[in-house]
Parts: sequence; C-alpha cells; structure tokens
Amino acid sequence: MNTSHNQFILNGFNELGALRPFLFIPYFTMFVLSLSANSLLLYVVISVRSLHSPMYILIAGMAFVDLSLPLVFVPNMLLSLLFDWRGISLTGCLVQMYFIHFVGAFQSTLLVWMALDRYFAICTPLYYHERMSFSTFSKFIIPLLVRNVFIVLVVVILAGKLTFCFSNVIDSCFCEHMALVELACGSTTINSVVGLISVFLILVFDFLFTITSYIVIFSSMLRSGLSGAKALHTCITHIVVITVSLIIVLTAFLSFRIRNDFPAAIRVFFSTMYPLFPSCFNPIIYGIRTTEIRQHIWGILMCCCFVKTIPHSQETKLKRMVHLN
Repeated sequence: MNTSHNQFILNGFNELGALRPFLFIPYFTMFVLSLSANSLLLYVVISVRSLHSPMYILIAGMAFVDLSLPLVFVPNMLLSLLFDWRGISLTGCLVQMYFIHFVGAFQSTLLVWMALDRYFAICTPLYYHERMSFSTFSKFIIPLLVRNVFIVLVVVILAGKLTFCFSNVIDSCFCEHMALVELACGSTTINSVVGLISVFLILVFDFLFTITSYIVIFSSMLRSGLSGAKALHTCITHIVVITVSLIIVLTAFLSFRIRNDFPAAIRVFFSTMYPLFPSCFNPIIYGIRTTEIRQHIWGILMCCCFVKTIPHSQETKLKRMVHLN
C-alpha cells in the first residue's frame, strides 16, 4: 500500500545549481519595487480627499491586491533562494495555493470592475454616480467574488484529495496547482480539466469582458466626435497590461500541460512572473499615468526631498500646497 507524502520540497530553479542564490537579487528588487510602489499609491488615494471617487478607489483596490499577492509567496521564495529553505507541509502548500490563486483571480476581477467604471463614465455619464453606487455596483461585485471563491476552492480541494506516492519534490518556487498535481499517483484528469476550466471561467472570461467593454468605449468616443488620441490614451494602456498578464498566465498554466522540451527553469520563471509582474508594473500604469495621482505623488516626493532644507514656516506652507493640489 502506498503512503501519501505530507511534506514537500519546493525545488524551483534547481537546474541552475550554484547560480540559484543569485536569483535573490532580481526577485528581491522586484519585491521591494512592488511593496514601495503599491504602498505609495495606496497612501496617496487614502490621504487625498479629492481622490475618494469610484475610479480611484478601484485603483487603490488594485494596489492593495498587488501589495498582498507577493507577500503570500515571495518572502518564502527569497529564503529558499538565499538559505536553501525548501520544505513545506501539504497543509501549508494547499493554503498557499488557495491564497495565490484567489488573490490572482481577484486581481483579474478588479480589471473587469475598472473597465465597467470607465464604461459607465464615458458611455453613460448622466447615470454614472447612480450606477457606481455601492448598492447598484454590488450586483457586479458579489457574483464575481462568489465565482472566484467557489472555483478556486474546488481546485484546491481536488488537489488536496490526491495521493502523492511517487515524489515529494515540487518543481516550482511555490505551491502552484499543476506543479503539485503532477506528483500524484493515479489519474489526475479531473484536476487538469478543472484547472483549465478555472482559467477560462476566470481569466479568459474577464479578459474577453474587459476587451469588449473597451471596444464599446472606443466606438462610443469615436461616434461622439472625441479625438481618437484621447480614446487610445484611455484604453490602450489598460488593454496592453491585461494582454501581457494573460499571456504570462496562460504560458505558465499551459507549460505544465503541454509535454515538450520546454525548459524547466523557463517554466518556473513564468510561474513566478504571473503573480509578481503585474504587482510591480500595475502601480506604474494605473498610478503614474493617471494625471491626478501623478501630481500628488510628485508633490509628496518633492516635499520629502526638500523638507529638511527649508525653514519651518515654508515647510508648513509647502505641505498645505501639496494637499490643496
């Protein structure tokens, strides 16, 4: 009778041998960038009263998710790279898996809500505040949240019921679904099918819905006589980020299902990038490129740089000017 493993080894980038610890530097840099950029973006939206509108609240929500997702797995991965700490229990693995995939799904869902916000603001401006009120907008929030919780829970429960009798070495830097499932003995067809279905019901559905929303927005702006450049500025950045993120996610998911000569280190790289890449660059795209937020961030940075070199009276005046802007 086979005994199922309860302890696992996260063996990502093991092929690099002695070069593996050097990966600590780029991943730590991305981790610090993610934490600092998203924290600054959250601080600006929360502290500036003029930014307490639905669009900026959604941007703050994205910053909070982008701040949370790296905290779920990056510290453990950095310790593994630097000190070779690779062990994790099955329970810890399943908990980590749930939070990574749930927060990742929530990240995708936030893009849908942001697209809806822009659709209501541009295509139905007279009814914008009515449709973005919590009682009305919750009709779009609750169903998608229930979908995410249910689908991710089913995926993790099915993974937890498997018997792992062949190996306890996970070829990843964190507990990714298919990296764990491929260690199971017996049939894993249901897990693979459910995993693919979850990708299409969450990521692909959200992507198609968001793209459709922006196509409608772009068409509406052209029909109303607004300049194409303004329409492109409103839509293109969002679409590029969604497209790049989706490509990374699908590459990471499909690399575990397509058996070919795909290098293991490249596969692990994509699996770490799909939760980490958006967390680093979303605050730049949705924060720095948003004029109002950019102005307040610049004001805060200028205030921090020069506050020690000016008299106290001018310091107080400068701080007041920053908040008034």
